[in-house]
Amino acid sequence: MRQLVRNRRIAGLLCAATVATIAFAGAAEAADKSTGEGLVIGWSQRGLSGSDWWKTLIAGGESEAEKIGATIHVLDANGDTTRQNQDVQTLISKGVDVVIMNANDPIGVAASVKALKKAGIPLVTVNSNLDPKLVDDMYCYVAEDQEATGALAGEVIGKKAIEKFGTSGTWKLGSIGGFPGDVVSDLRYSGFMKGLRSVLDQYPDVTIDELPMKFGEWKPDKALTPIRDMATANPDIKIIFSMSDVMNGGITQGLKQAGVWGDNILIGSYDGGMVVLKQMMDDPNGPMQAVASNQPWDQAVLAVKMAVAAYNNDPDACADMTNYVQTSVVTPDTAAQYYKPEDTYMRAGD
Repeated sequence: MRQLVRNRRIAGLLCAATVATIAFAGAAEAADKSTGEGLVIGWSQRGLSGSDWWKTLIAGGESEAEKIGATIHVLDANGDTTRQNQDVQTLISKGVDVVIMNANDPIGVAASVKALKKAGIPLVTVNSNLDPKLVDDMYCYVAEDQEATGALAGEVIGKKAIEKFGTSGTWKLGSIGGFPGDVVSDLRYSGFMKGLRSVLDQYPDVTIDELPMKFGEWKPDKALTPIRDMATANPDIKIIFSMSDVMNGGITQGLKQAGVWGDNILIGSYDGGMVVLKQMMDDPNGPMQAVASNQPWDQAVLAVKMAVAAYNNDPDACADMTNYVQTSVVTPDTAAQYYKPEDTYMRAGD
């Protein structure tokens, strides 16, 4: 009988030890995840095809995840909001710890935002923000300050315009963004115009005729026809603002097909792609005279850091629910200082 009791006590101790071991292992796992080790991040990407910017964004996120020992599951919505909502449901079912979303439609992903909240999975957005009605249900938005960055390019183009066109006249300005209603396009354009007017307001005899914004879906082939049509209808156009370097190949072709490419036009761009920097180095007096950076690699690295902070429910890492990367503007005079052929886009510290 005593032996039986002893055996039961041993079994009880072993059972207790097993429970303690499991609890300790769970605590260790949580402790590891708090530093990123073992953290599972779901990445819902709005698109990848045709955009080196988006590909660089994903590469930066995967690099940072590997560095800290996290795992990233990337699902590409290919520009389809319905598909993106389905992708988020897939990530939830996989049991990811955090979701990073590059939203295709700021209001169209509302179902995903609500589903993540219900599942208790924190959300970090990158590059494209949510509709203001949804912002309270995310942890952090990571991007560049798009208005301030656009203003950097606008100010340079304003100064270049005065040098090229003089201090009087009416100048037509065309712009090409991503999609109609795209918050990103609106912010970049608003910033560009603020920067431009900060210069031109000093010259009361200069008037800017703003043509209706065209949209190229952030892709070169989609940008060609709208810009060609704009330039054909307005052969005296003076200034063009491209809201993404990715579209510049199509913009260049469209302008050439319309017969307005040359010394009589100024282009300001946005992204900080090495292709554009090389273009300015090779043709310093050409149409491309300013490009503002927004560092996709750095945005992704910061987004992964915010994902770790979100998992830890850190109240301080993104106190204002927004975390911006630092940006800069490059001109033909400074392009060589920033140019690194091994990179696709500028990075912080370059």
